[in-house]
Amino acid sequence: MIFLKTDEEIELLRESNLILGKALAEVAKAIVPGVTTAQLDKIAEEYIRDNGAIPSCKGYEGYPATLCTSVNEQVVHGIPSDKVYLKDGDIISVDTCVLKNGFHGDSAYTFPVGEVSDDVMTLLRTTKQCLYLGIEQAVTGKRIGDIAATIQITAEKAGYQVVREFIGHGIGRDMHEDPEVPNYGRRGNGVVLKSGMVIAIEPMIMSGRRNIIIENDGWTARAADRKPAAHYELSVAVRNGKADILSTFDYIKEVLGERYI
Repeated sequence: MIFLKTDEEIELLRESNLILGKALAEVAKAIVPGVTTAQLDKIAEEYIRDNGAIPSCKGYEGYPATLCTSVNEQVVHGIPSDKVYLKDGDIISVDTCVLKNGFHGDSAYTFPVGEVSDDVMTLLRTTKQCLYLGIEQAVTGKRIGDIAATIQITAEKAGYQVVREFIGHGIGRDMHEDPEVPNYGRRGNGVVLKSGMVIAIEPMIMSGRRNIIIENDGWTARAADRKPAAHYELSVAVRNGKADILSTFDYIKEVLGERYI
């Protein structure tokens, strides 16, 4: 069932998402060669709890951490560890959810670590472009397939592949709600978008083949060919004429400055 949100509920969703955006910015300050993903997780959890919210990924279906930290060929759901040290030239997707006032926020950002190759930076820029072009389709009267097709076409024109096993979703009182929001599909297909729908759009784009493998931890998904993957996500409310972006990368931009892509 798809739950349309009232304007008041959308503002509560925005509050959760803003806390999340600020938490990711705190993480961004610490992303340097030599830091562990467990250290990043600690920073995020402390910031979220200090601001009256709950890290809603932690404990979700047994997931053990606040953040999903996916490095290089890892696509999503990498578990933070005190054994994983970031190195110069790595990339890391940081994905998490926040619960406050009964509503969840959801966002992800892929960060370069130190000096990253031009090819990988192009992957990051293209994946973020897929996200924003998909968001442009999140308006009343369009369909889920319009978002999905826009993301797929943009990625494939650039020579990349789209993950099929993981997709975006509705969000609200539950972290994952209807409708499903794939990153591949056909224009004009799928659920009609209505004002008040709130969805998390999250392209996961592969630089090689789109096949993935789930690691032995039961969570971490990585590219089967071990080529880099990128992931960006924002939560948006469907509106007439223009989508209302509830989460934000603005605080990350303030931290990264000239390094922001």
